[in-house]
Amino acid sequence: MEKKDLKPAGVFHYFEEICQVPRPSKKEEKIIAYLKAFSEKHQLETVSDEVGNLLIKKPATPGMENRKTVILQSHVDMVCEKNNDVQHDFLTDPIVTVIDGEWLKAKGTTLGADNGIGVATELALLADNSIEHGPIECLFTIDEETGLTGAFALKEGFMNGDILLNLDSEDEGELFIGCAGGVDSVAEFSYKEVEVPAGYFFCKVQVKGLKGGHSGGDIHLGLGNANKILNRFLSQTFKKYDLYLCEIAGGNLRNAIAREAHAVIAVPDADKHALRTDLNIFAAEVEAEFTVVEPDLTFTLESESACQKAIDKDTTKRLLQALYAVPHGVYAMSQDIPGLVETSTNLASIKMKPNHIIRVETSQRSSIASSKQDIANMVRTVFEMAGAVVTFGDGYPGWKPNPHSEILEIATESYKRLFGVDPKVKAIHAGLECGLFLDKYPSLDMISFGPTMQGVHSPDERMLIPTVDKFWKHLLDILKHTPVKQ
Repeated sequence: MEKKDLKPAGVFHYFEEICQVPRPSKKEEKIIAYLKAFSEKHQLETVSDEVGNLLIKKPATPGMENRKTVILQSHVDMVCEKNNDVQHDFLTDPIVTVIDGEWLKAKGTTLGADNGIGVATELALLADNSIEHGPIECLFTIDEETGLTGAFALKEGFMNGDILLNLDSEDEGELFIGCAGGVDSVAEFSYKEVEVPAGYFFCKVQVKGLKGGHSGGDIHLGLGNANKILNRFLSQTFKKYDLYLCEIAGGNLRNAIAREAHAVIAVPDADKHALRTDLNIFAAEVEAEFTVVEPDLTFTLESESACQKAIDKDTTKRLLQALYAVPHGVYAMSQDIPGLVETSTNLASIKMKPNHIIRVETSQRSSIASSKQDIANMVRTVFEMAGAVVTFGDGYPGWKPNPHSEILEIATESYKRLFGVDPKVKAIHAGLECGLFLDKYPSLDMISFGPTMQGVHSPDERMLIPTVDKFWKHLLDILKHTPVKQ
């Protein structure tokens, strides 16, 4: 299969164009300029707001003017993750796509199909005048991945639709009608610098090779968290030897499960061989625990040149204990929807910051607002007991399912008519912007759907090519059967 043969041609044409445009979260200027140029070329009415959200409007095709207005929505930013051995600047370099069997992926980086394929789908629809549809409004939001800034800033009256189709889901054949709300919790430890005495062996301990993945969509898979695994080894080493912690870092984004983590430590010279033996034993045990879900998990220990300063022992002890005690993973399953994670928490990243600060970032999700607050308070309590200062982000609301939705009924009937099977109707544990849209537009009738993707938010991100065509055909059929305005 070659790129020129990919179907639907229009969608893949625009997706390839979008891949040439850098669009990290909070740095969306280039993609916004691209969309505005597209709109001018096609002579479509466009409005933008203060933060950069864009709305491109297209009138109904002849005979469809009496249909309800449909808003199609995607976010323009992407998660920028790459493998450590890959040279790539997300602010300037294009995403290089490759075909691997039936999958489209990128060379060593995230693909950006989350949510570039939604954007490309909207552009293909706007550019093609042969498609039947009622009045449509294409909404392109900014900064979904790192703060939902665009959705938060959306003003009442910016859009005028009755139905919203969110194109940001990752399982073809599944229609989503609800999502979890979330909140970020950040713990900061202040430490003093201390000298490491003479006669100490310095080394760098690394955990790598984990799959990572989305802290909403993949949290139930039992994947390894590099921060948790590294801390487990550091904690046992701290108890056994006179350990100094010089440096610690792990994970990156709050909505990604940590794939890699490392620490620079010092132990007495006399203990360096025992330390290597300990790591070999620990690695064998942990690799056996994760043998099914994390076959590429690896540990390394490399000697380092002596560092001048380390974190004081008291802070080191409190940090390691807090990281051990703080929960990570699924906390509760839904009692309403079988198989749905209701509440979870992600120990996302550990970073050393200027002014002697160690920052630990976590995120909590739940489809129940009070449970989201409860798990966030649990995380806060662990860190406060360890002497850290804890702050919360603004958080975002969940989207309560409406099983009696009119557009859900139309989309379900459409799928069955096209493909001969019923779609699955589900709620999702990942966050979608839909809950925020409902805050401003409470009467919106919404569903979310999309083609099949795996490994999003990681360099393993890939999109199943045949499902893009099914998704496209389904979308066009829904637009053809949009209900008449009452």
